Amino acid sequence: MPTQQLGGKPMEVDEDGFIQTPDEWTEAVAADLAKTEGVEAMGEDHWKLVNYIRDYYQKFGIAPMVRKLCKETGFKLKYIYELFPSGPAKGACKVAGLPKPTGCV
Repeated sequence: MPTQQLGGKPMEVDEDGFIQTPDEWTEAVAADLAKTEGVEAMGEDHWKLVNYIRDYYQKFGIAPMVRKLCKETGFKLKYIYELFPSGPAKGACKVAGLPKPTGCV
């Protein structure tokens, strides 16, 4: 597995850049991952989305479905794509430190 400098330390990532040790996720790691997704600075709405995804994953062991994600955050899908241009699964879940989703989000 390749490694990347994220949050000031080397971390293993898969071929799509998803971290392989979710327990080592920090906000600094998230900020570095966001840059790989074209997000230069994480704003309040970015963090709201990322934190919701992380909390959901910790409770249920899977990423939330898009419909639930939109309903619970109050964000329309179009806006989520504005926050994370590669979308909720590839972008937001990656930044949140989740394993690569299998089409859930």
